[in-house]
Amino acid sequence: MNKFTYIDLFAGCGGLSEGFEKTGTFKLLGAVEWEKYPRSAFVERLKNRWGYNDAHERVIHFDAQKINELLNGFRDNPVYGTHTGLRSLTEGNCRVDLIIGGPPCQAYSIAGRIRDEHGMHYDYRNYLFESYLKIVAALRPSVVIFENVEGLLSAKPGGVSIADRIVRDFSSIGYEIVTDIKKFAVIDCSDYGVPQRRKRIILVGIRRSEFKKNHQNIVREFYLNILPKFRVGKKLTVRQAIGRLPAFTPLKREVHENGRKFSHYPFTTSIPNHIPRYHNKRDMKIFRELAMDVATGKNKYISAEVLKKIYTRRTGKVSSVHKYFVLRWDEQSNVIVAHLYKDGLRHIHPDYHQMRSISVREAARLQTFDDDFVFPGGMGDQYKMIGNAVPPIFAEALARSVLILLKEGKIAPKGGHDRLSCISA
Repeated sequence: MNKFTYIDLFAGCGGLSEGFEKTGTFKLLGAVEWEKYPRSAFVERLKNRWGYNDAHERVIHFDAQKINELLNGFRDNPVYGTHTGLRSLTEGNCRVDLIIGGPPCQAYSIAGRIRDEHGMHYDYRNYLFESYLKIVAALRPSVVIFENVEGLLSAKPGGVSIADRIVRDFSSIGYEIVTDIKKFAVIDCSDYGVPQRRKRIILVGIRRSEFKKNHQNIVREFYLNILPKFRVGKKLTVRQAIGRLPAFTPLKREVHENGRKFSHYPFTTSIPNHIPRYHNKRDMKIFRELAMDVATGKNKYISAEVLKKIYTRRTGKVSSVHKYFVLRWDEQSNVIVAHLYKDGLRHIHPDYHQMRSISVREAARLQTFDDDFVFPGGMGDQYKMIGNAVPPIFAEALARSVLILLKEGKIAPKGGHDRLSCISA
């Protein structure tokens, strides 16, 4: 069976690719990720689940800002070693049907701008989409998928709208995306089976030279009729996602074992990455109080102002945003974010008896990763890569939608070359 080919940029641990692989109709040619542990997770998943025995070569460990080296190869780099480059992975004349990915989003996020004294106006990550576009321009796929946070709409580094730049720059290299991003491209992942209130910008671009005219109508049709085909009937809840995972019992006093501190028992479970995070007694008491308030329906501590006061009273610190949030059993989770690697205060487990924040595996389940998807590195590394990932179940819906676009979108074949001839299952 022939498959459509794709490349994954800023791949992270592979959440977006996971969804495309699950369809059985796409073949990964290559990917790029510059952080060690997310790349390791992606490589192992490709080998152990999807049968890419050469995954170590396909997932290039490199900085996507260095375009020439990334495309054409590099040798003896002190950080990244040696690789023949993305062009070599397309086997010379192999057609790339699709490029997917999303540059790191922290510089676009509203929360990130609040924390940064300059509003992240000078953060290099504001411009990583330029690297994405340069690779797209070089490899000329039929379709592109660009994923990012909703905060991109209001990001204006240097006073220039990032959203306007993206529309303009995609057009300049021959791709059509929706001109009204806010109206069409803001997608609620909970509509597609993710038990989490997670809105993301999903930009679908088509190469104008390969589609019939009325290009703006084609991309709008994707959002209006193609992608919505894969919405779920009823949204999944926190209880459905994590309710049956093993519980942890708070200890009366912390335990030290193998160089680690534990505040909960058991110290490990048979489910990968489901181990308790250490919490001090102060935080455990707060978690119990806040979770019990929700569970009993009293709801005395749910407003932002009250929660900020609790934080100040208990810690002696002042925060411009409220730090605490208790997950609700029968609703969707709040957004699973990379900030979980620092603390879990905004992801408190709804069972007040447990007095804790969510585990790595619980975060992964709320992101719809399968339990056999294992995350390497320290706990902080694991939370960070999960929070940065695209939920695989949404990625699968996106992949099936793109498949319709590729098959029914009236793509004009390139002269003298069969789109699917370069690779097979």
